[in-house]
Amino acid sequence: MYLINGELTANLPANDRAVQFGDGCFTTARVKDGSVRFLAQHLDRLQQACEKLLIPFVEWSLLESEMQQLASSEQHAVLKVMITRGSGGRGYSAANCLHPTRLLCVSTYPSFYPQWREQGISLALSPVRLGINPHLAGIKHLNRLEQVLIRTHLEQTQAQEALVLDSDGWLTECCAANLFWRKGSQVFTPYMDKSGVNGTMRQHIIACLADSSWQVTQVRERPESLAQADELLICNALMPVVPVNQAELWRFESRELYQFLAPLCE
Repeated sequence: MYLINGELTANLPANDRAVQFGDGCFTTARVKDGSVRFLAQHLDRLQQACEKLLIPFVEWSLLESEMQQLASSEQHAVLKVMITRGSGGRGYSAANCLHPTRLLCVSTYPSFYPQWREQGISLALSPVRLGINPHLAGIKHLNRLEQVLIRTHLEQTQAQEALVLDSDGWLTECCAANLFWRKGSQVFTPYMDKSGVNGTMRQHIIACLADSSWQVTQVRERPESLAQADELLICNALMPVVPVNQAELWRFESRELYQFLAPLCE
């Protein structure tokens, strides 16, 4: 089901800047028992992205209502919300784009996530690295070609997710998830100030750990630092948290942090 500017249709104008330039942002939320999980956080991330991208979207109350409306009839589903700069003239200038487009769609919840949570997964180091751009770092914009290439390479391996570095070789994230690892009571996650997506579940986990006995730190580390980790896990709004058994040749058996976080992320 697609809802575009309040109309049930799957037709987006060919001159919409999402089509022409990937000019917009999005968020992907989990629907459970008729409600959008972490709704306020998803709206906040869209607002921050629109501010960063200078998209003059103002219909936040209407968008929230539409999100709740689409979720209300779903027991377990995925809700994706996109905001584009709208339609305009030819070229990069956004001067004539006065009416942003809001696009919502509902899809089936991935059936493999429960198995991932129960059994754990493996990560393969991706040959595709993320470009560094501090101005776009953290936000979930519509330019996802890097992730498309990462996923394409990942599908040639036996791993379920990718371990992704930025172009300087620093640990950054996965293809569609954020990354945490634990050494004793210390928990680490990569900085999101130069590349990557600062996911809503990542932000939630950092807040949960700040109010706990765990000590969480954002770091810039090489992938080799995982060799000393006791535990590794990934997260996003849909998973929401998944333990990692193996990343390249490094193996992880502990699920202590995962067991602490799992009930807090539901």
